[in-house]
Amino acid sequence: MAKPSAAWAQKRWLFPLLVALSLSLSTALAFLLRAAFDSSCDRHTFVVPDNRFDLDRTAGGAGNGLADRNPLGFMKSKRVLLVSHELSLSGGPLLLMELAFLLRGVGAEVCWITNQKPSGTYEVVDNLEHKMLGRGVQVLSAKGQEAVGTALKADLVVLNTAVAGKWLDAVLKENVHQVLPKVLWWIHEMRGHYFKMDYVKHLPLVTGAMIDSHVTAEYWKNRTQERLKIKMPDTYVVHLGNSKELMDVAEDSVAKRVLREHVRESLGVRNDDIIFGLINSVSRGKGQDLFLRAFYESLQLIQEKKLVVPSLHAVIVGSDMAAQTKFESELRDFVALKKIQNRVHFVNKTLTVAPYLAAIDVLVQNSQARGECFGRITIEAMAFQLPVLGTSAGGTTEIVVNGSTGLLHPVGKEGVTPLAKNIVKLATHVERRLTMGKRGYERVKVMFLERHMAHRIAAVLKDVLQKAKNHRHWWLVRSELDVYMDLGACQVRVHGVVCLQSWGHAKLGHKHNVVMPGVGCLRNLGGVPSWDAWSCHAQRWMAGGACQVRAHGVRSPCRLGGSPSYDAWSWLSAQTWECVLLDATPNSSCQS
Repeated sequence: MAKPSAAWAQKRWLFPLLVALSLSLSTALAFLLRAAFDSSCDRHTFVVPDNRFDLDRTAGGAGNGLADRNPLGFMKSKRVLLVSHELSLSGGPLLLMELAFLLRGVGAEVCWITNQKPSGTYEVVDNLEHKMLGRGVQVLSAKGQEAVGTALKADLVVLNTAVAGKWLDAVLKENVHQVLPKVLWWIHEMRGHYFKMDYVKHLPLVTGAMIDSHVTAEYWKNRTQERLKIKMPDTYVVHLGNSKELMDVAEDSVAKRVLREHVRESLGVRNDDIIFGLINSVSRGKGQDLFLRAFYESLQLIQEKKLVVPSLHAVIVGSDMAAQTKFESELRDFVALKKIQNRVHFVNKTLTVAPYLAAIDVLVQNSQARGECFGRITIEAMAFQLPVLGTSAGGTTEIVVNGSTGLLHPVGKEGVTPLAKNIVKLATHVERRLTMGKRGYERVKVMFLERHMAHRIAAVLKDVLQKAKNHRHWWLVRSELDVYMDLGACQVRVHGVVCLQSWGHAKLGHKHNVVMPGVGCLRNLGGVPSWDAWSCHAQRWMAGGACQVRAHGVRSPCRLGGSPSYDAWSWLSAQTWECVLLDATPNSSCQS
């Protein structure tokens, strides 16, 4: 079974050369930026109005109305910190790298942090870091003062995936609340085990969350409220787009023909044979086992009905030949048991998906449970004019138009037979297969190009930067020398104290002398009377208006800059706060 893959491995060095000769461009970056979304995705109210980022609303049907200038140009000289939970060939890290390169392309200062690195030397990590350094992205250690300082100075911090949330407390520690107002959290997961307070306890406090599909955003909204009793921040839905490099290959008939012939030769597949390909990391959640069952069932259907079709093949791209996991062993055992070794081909995981997209005839997107958050490989396949057989779950339903650009089937075991029948349908109806592929390509040209994604992301970044600027605030932190805001279980933050030049143990000037209730009283804070109270129980800030003081357990706060309105929060339960209007009469201890 692995022999064709070995032959392919011996010749893979030809691909960059072949494509370079046929296209007169470097494909290394295209293969790097492919980011086939391996992570399974897994509104408070959605800020983005309906179709805010849809191309047909922003640029017209064919996309010709998009501005010629780079929509991310406003990010020039902006300091951006990107934090990834890992650096691997999976979709999440590769997508964040693509954002890094887009930002570098407009002159932004971009720093990269990988929170979890494997011990020792790891070739994939080294290669990807080298590529980033070559594009001007600074690669920093996840821990240490340099990481903290970079986060504090950054104009924008992007956390990539829910798991990256662990970096906040582990590294920033007492500085975490200074960074949260400028954090955009990019979420790609839709698995239940990601909904842990250890990961997402700071989610309500960040400026915004960016999610790749509407179905995933709705899932996060409901799940966080029901399971964790917290609310999502302002949420933006941003569909992804294909890189220009991949589109250049997909639209070059000579390049596609060369790649198709070479891959098929190395796999031992004839040009007239039909290949159904599943390109994703090999894991149970991606559904390779159910795909192979459906493929075998389709062969049985063809035999039973005595249908005349070309020879069918299944290609699974995403194996790990070195690891040989239990799940992959099960796949290979199934193939051997059913005696279909000559029809099923396993290919090691790779960045270079374009050759395989050129070689196959139909893409199978068989992600299980809640499906893919988006499924980058789906729009990449559509760019190559391939019909898609996908599960009717997750972001796939927002990409594939059932019956037009592909066919959808249920997740789970009940989807095996429908998938088998769909395989037979496309194997026996060439015109239908080709028509679906062309419609998919047209849909990509209208909605899923790099420029579309750049415009969508640009709109989000503008909004997030503006909110971060509007909500800039300063924190007063405990110190023996400084007057501190401490009421036992609470801390208090101050908005708009522009005289403070540093975070942390900031000593206030005479003009801005502040004494907390319980220690003395509140005095005038330079005319900036906005306070919030932090509840250690709820792990959140109870935000007040511009002229309110909100404190936990404060009995009688006095005037703050002449403001007569103060609220106190009474703790009732883990989910409920009660607002109590306090006596507005200044405490006698405040009189000078």
